[in-house]
Amino acid sequence: MGEPFAEEFSQFARSKGVEPGRIGKIDKNPSQSKHLETATFKLFGLDLDFVNLRSEEYAGDSRIPTVSFGTPLEDAMRRDITINALFYNVHTKTVEDFTSKGLDDLKDGVIRTPLPPKETFADDPLRVLRCIRFASRFGFTLVQELKDAARDLEIQTALANKISKERVGVELDKMLKGQNPLSAIELFEELSLSNPVCSALPPTISEKMSGDPKDSIVALRNASVLNELTKNTLDTQIPSLHPFLSRRSQTDPTCRPRLFLASFLSPYLSLTYTDKKNKTFPAVEAIIREALKLGTQNHYLDGVPILCGAVAKTRHFLDTYPTYPRSTRRSSIGVFLRNKSIHNLNAGIHWSDSMLFTLVLELGEQYDAISDALNVERATAIISKYNDFATLAEELDLWDVGELRPLVDGKDVLSTLEAKRSGPWLAETLSKVVEWQLDNRDATKERCLNWLRLERQEGRIRVEDSEQPTAKRPRTK
Repeated sequence: MGEPFAEEFSQFARSKGVEPGRIGKIDKNPSQSKHLETATFKLFGLDLDFVNLRSEEYAGDSRIPTVSFGTPLEDAMRRDITINALFYNVHTKTVEDFTSKGLDDLKDGVIRTPLPPKETFADDPLRVLRCIRFASRFGFTLVQELKDAARDLEIQTALANKISKERVGVELDKMLKGQNPLSAIELFEELSLSNPVCSALPPTISEKMSGDPKDSIVALRNASVLNELTKNTLDTQIPSLHPFLSRRSQTDPTCRPRLFLASFLSPYLSLTYTDKKNKTFPAVEAIIREALKLGTQNHYLDGVPILCGAVAKTRHFLDTYPTYPRSTRRSSIGVFLRNKSIHNLNAGIHWSDSMLFTLVLELGEQYDAISDALNVERATAIISKYNDFATLAEELDLWDVGELRPLVDGKDVLSTLEAKRSGPWLAETLSKVVEWQLDNRDATKERCLNWLRLERQEGRIRVEDSEQPTAKRPRTK
């Protein structure tokens, strides 16, 4: 009944001069605990859901109910939490609290279920995640009975196996984009939910994992550090981040959710799996794609694996770049920062994001989640190391180095070097052009072409110009 009512409401809105958004429909799917058709559209910038009042009856051991029209009381008792079971009577203009708990819970900052929580969660295990989302969004407290039910093995198994991964991903995405993703990750840890959510993978992947993940406390540790870094709430004895390292998290609204997802999945950072062709892929990518179904929106699927894969490379780079010769220091650093495994704006990743996430993990090793504190001396040394590099990158004007384009294109190179055909050598030559540009900030196209001629004359650029005969397949009779 949701869609017909939404259509009537939409027509009514238009009759009053208000243009509603396009109506969408979410079909019922009882096998995955989606018992009612829901219609949705936007009005005044708000997302509205339309669904009829319901009553449910279960037959025998079946967990798929018979759903029928219900009274407001019956509907309210089947809601996920009491504060979501409040009705507004448009005739009396009053709030009606059929559970007799919703208004008090709203006032006291409490998350509880209208029915016993295990019954509510068995009806739809996704409600466990919804409880976490609302608690983290409003800073509310979960009642103890709800926490106990959320830890129940039967409920966690149903959450992993019964609920569509798309619904899980939607809830997690809302938590990550919310005001307090750290609170959500804290509740995941407290309720032991990380493994049921992240390990819900097809056997073709789970059976090919290279090992077991680290303890989920690692995720909380890293998320806590990230939260303090991005909100600048570190101990006053610890230096603040260089603006190069914090800029993106403050100016790009998609950056912070990506970093929190990467932190949430950091226990899996070193794991890989092999596919049917025996190719190796990061476990993080499989979890995002299969267990969370987050896809490339917000650059989760394409961006987060880059952040995780950049950690070891970035730590090694920060230990070695001080040894680079001064004469070629700008190009040596620039080439590293331009690497697609460090910087890829098509996947939402700037090299400073990779630096910041690597810093988070390095600081996380010095973080005590129990006392909620960093080792001040070690943290100061680590942040200073990253700040020193950021200061140098600013002096060398390398913020946009990842998007630097060669002064000349392939046609210019072919013409200048009198080459007849392109090939792998051309791409290598254009890479050398970029390196030369980085070390010659006042470079012009004419100077670049002269440099190319000299490099060819002195044998430092080799043009592969020989024609390769086309291989012919032998004729068979």
